[in-house]
Amino acid sequence: QVQLVESGGGLVQAGGSLRLSCAASGRTYSNNVMGWFRQTPGKEREFVAAISRSGGSTHYADSVKGRFTISRDSAKNTLYLQMNSLKPEDTAVYYCAARRSALVAVTTTPGEYTYWGQGTAVTVSS
Repeated sequence: QVQLVESGGGLVQAGGSLRLSCAASGRTYSNNVMGWFRQTPGKEREFVAAISRSGGSTHYADSVKGRFTISRDSAKNTLYLQMNSLKPEDTAVYYCAARRSALVAVTTTPGEYTYWGQGTAVTVSS
């Protein structure tokens, strides 16, 4: 089991920045592919970014490429999402997620992630 707790959400003006954090506990964090997803009311949860177990491979949704950066600190058992040049359309609840430790592929499908945090809300005003 992996327990995940997100933090760092809030209200920011368009063009601003936020850094989300996801603290992991439970089974060894470094064994899991990790990802960030987001969801707005009435819409399906969508992929934002993902990172390999080693941190050497990352993948981004086209909508955030060049603006968001995913990273992980295994010593702190923490996943990050640095969000720059925020736009109103980035407004959503952001979730971190982890794949089961036996799975090594960096995937973009929510259903392929087993462990989820409770989410942190990000609001970008225009």
